[in-house]
Order: sequence, then C-alpha cells, then structure tokens
Amino acid sequence: MTHQMHPFHMVTPSPWPILGAISTLILTSGLVVWMHLKTMALANLGLTTLLLTASQWWRDIIREGTLQGHHTKKVQKSLQYGMVLFITSEILFFFGFFWTFFFLSLNPSHSLGLQWPPKGVSPMDPFEVPLLNTMVLLASGLTVTWAHHSIMDGARKNSISALTVTILLGLYFTALQAMEYYEAPFSISDGAYGSTFFLTTGFHGLHVIIGTTFLATCLIRQKLSHFTTSHHFGFEAAAWYWHFVDLVWIFLFTSVYWWGT
Repeated sequence: MTHQMHPFHMVTPSPWPILGAISTLILTSGLVVWMHLKTMALANLGLTTLLLTASQWWRDIIREGTLQGHHTKKVQKSLQYGMVLFITSEILFFFGFFWTFFFLSLNPSHSLGLQWPPKGVSPMDPFEVPLLNTMVLLASGLTVTWAHHSIMDGARKNSISALTVTILLGLYFTALQAMEYYEAPFSISDGAYGSTFFLTTGFHGLHVIIGTTFLATCLIRQKLSHFTTSHHFGFEAAAWYWHFVDLVWIFLFTSVYWWGT
C-alpha cells in the first residue's frame, strides 16, 4: 500500500473463484445424481471442495483487510454497496416465493378445492412453535444490535457476550424449525400448499444457518481482536444480513403461518 497512489485494492490473481465455480458445479450435479440414483458421493465431494475453497478464500480476504491494510475507507464503501446489492437480490429471491404464495392463496383453483388451505391439509397453529421462533429471532435482532454498539464503543467483552447469545439463539431457532418439520401434519408433496410452505420456510431456514455461520466467524475474529471501533465491516455485513433474515421471518409468520391458515 505504501507504493500506491490511490486508495483502491488491486486484487492479485487468485485460484479461489474458478475453484469455487467448479465446486459449485460438482455440488449441484451431485444433488441431481442423488435425486435420481440415491447416491451422495458426488454431492459430498462437491460440498467438501466448496467448503475448503470458501475457507481459504475467506482467509485471504481477512488477511487483506485486517493485516495488510488493503480495506481502506474507499474499499469499505464499495464493499458496503456490494452487500446492499446482495441483500437486494435476496429480497427479490424471496419476493418470488411470496408472489407464488399469494397468487395461489388468493386464487385457489379447482385442484385446490377452491379454498386455501386446500382440502385435506391441516395447517400448523401459528401461535405455538412459529410464535416462539418469532420471539427467538426478534431477541436475536436485539442482541446483534447490542454487539454492534459494543464494537463501536470498544467494549470487547460485551460484544463477545452479545455475539455468543445471538449465535445460540440462531441455533435454537434452527432446532425448533427442525422439530416443526418433523412433527408437521403435511409434507412437501402435499400439493401447492406443502411445496410453497416448505420451499419458503426451508430457504429461510437455510439463510438462518448461513447467518449463524457468518456471526460465528465474526465471533472468532472478535476474539482474535480483528475488529476496531472504526474498522469492522465484516461484522456490519453479518449484522445487516441477520436483520434481513429477521425481516423475512416477520413476513413469513404474518402471511404463511398466520394469514395463510
């Protein structure tokens, strides 16, 4: 950086993008093979190589931003714009699921018995496990905000405690959703209702797992003193993502679980 006349990061050639793309191709091909031949060998290979590639790629980014000083204020601003665009794409991703749900529920066809939920489907009680999950995610939104303010105030111990509580709440949410799926009175093969329910809530659950992993990485980095009061975009990105997950769940609870029943 001492020999540069500009604040931007000129990324050196890296093998991780092409290896990540190949690993993703192997994983998706393996999932297709699993669906048809019931063998997980190729999918496991793709998942393993993808995780290894991602861990090495993240290691390089952490090294560039924390130890080598490449993440200047200009670079951080670009990363913030990129994260906003990524979350926007995720919003549009879930918009497609909500569009499907409202189209089917507001215009039930003859195959659905002209009613929603369709005949023969017993929906879940929204005021049991779904309401508990809502309280869990709302509480996690408060704790991640507590962690953010603690980092900005330089209160390292408080930020570690708040991040730990947030991660535990995320794991608790995932466990509750797994129990809900296990005890569900319908399956993904139960027509339009089952497929829209499990696809929408399942992808949200996947985002919760990703967000929990994101925050767990931030917890490790905070314990290693990677974040300062003015240089902690890695955590900010995780916090934004977690708030997005919270917001999607509120829409899910009010529409799919409550209004949709």
